[in-house]
Amino acid sequence: MTQIGPLPLLDDSNRHFWTGGARGELCLLRCQDCGHYIHPPSPRCSSCYGERIEPEAVSGAATVATLSINHQPRTLNMEVPFVVAIVELPEQLGLCLTTGVIDCPIEDVAVGMQVRVVFEQHEDVWIPFFRPVGAA
Repeated sequence: MTQIGPLPLLDDSNRHFWTGGARGELCLLRCQDCGHYIHPPSPRCSSCYGERIEPEAVSGAATVATLSINHQPRTLNMEVPFVVAIVELPEQLGLCLTTGVIDCPIEDVAVGMQVRVVFEQHEDVWIPFFRPVGAA
């Protein structure tokens, strides 16, 4: 199990994101008027300013856009180094998540790497991580 910091507090604005993993789904908000995905969550669409926002599952595929290899632990007894990456989802240009890349040697994580979402349950929260396509 991946070491993480404090768990997010669930509320009506983020519950879809943090609990979708229970169904194996990466859920983001999407404007029902123009189809624009919204992440991080917002009560209005950043494209058309519409308020008809609903959670929808995305494919779970992504590409590593950039990454950082961190050598400072975020929590006590955390194993270092670890990778934090920004991954871009294919559903929309610029639709990105900051996440961890797991199940891959740190030195092999690279910009352009194709990855897929996996979830780890921590209490009532399912944390999305990404692993290289083809990794076990």
